[in-house]
Amino acid sequence: MVAPVMPRSKLSDGVSIMIPDRNPRILNRDAAVLFIIDVQESFRKVLPDFGELTKNISILIQAMKILDVPIVVTEQYPRGLGRTVSELSDVLGKHDLFEKNCFSAAGIPELLDWLKANGKEQIILTGIETHVCVNQTALDLLWKKYQVHLVTDAVSSRVLPNNLLGIEKIVSSGAVPTSVEMALFEMLVESGTEKFKAVQKLVK
Repeated sequence: MVAPVMPRSKLSDGVSIMIPDRNPRILNRDAAVLFIIDVQESFRKVLPDFGELTKNISILIQAMKILDVPIVVTEQYPRGLGRTVSELSDVLGKHDLFEKNCFSAAGIPELLDWLKANGKEQIILTGIETHVCVNQTALDLLWKKYQVHLVTDAVSSRVLPNNLLGIEKIVSSGAVPTSVEMALFEMLVESGTEKFKAVQKLVK
């Protein structure tokens, strides 16, 4: 089990406060990292919800910048499947990119080293395809004792039943189901701060 990390917050006057005894399954921006799995050009024409998917992941990317949460992007065989789509690459800014041939991002030794070096224990998981690369990444990370938060409105598969089955398997294996707004408001902790106001504009 992931050890609970005490979330930081600020009162309106800027004084830092700590909220004690929070449920460890609540996202904490000090412990979290956003994973974007294989949102590449070849999927543009075959995903029925491509526009909604990239919109939601774009919101997460912009919010992570505000919340100072790092972003990890993977690309599956980019020579054949293309690079990360422009809808995301145009807003990404600073991020860590890992290319892969294995379906599971947890099969990239350098990525596992990155997680250890940065002390991140909560994985906010998004991307393509839910029943293949997202599924295998989630299950491998769970096996390695990371806490996985599956953003159910920011994952997709070419065929809807595969997307639903992928979500069901990942969640039943121990991942925490979440949504874009649920994840963001958990990390914000409270209203009234400048970060809250900036993130709120993204989800209105």
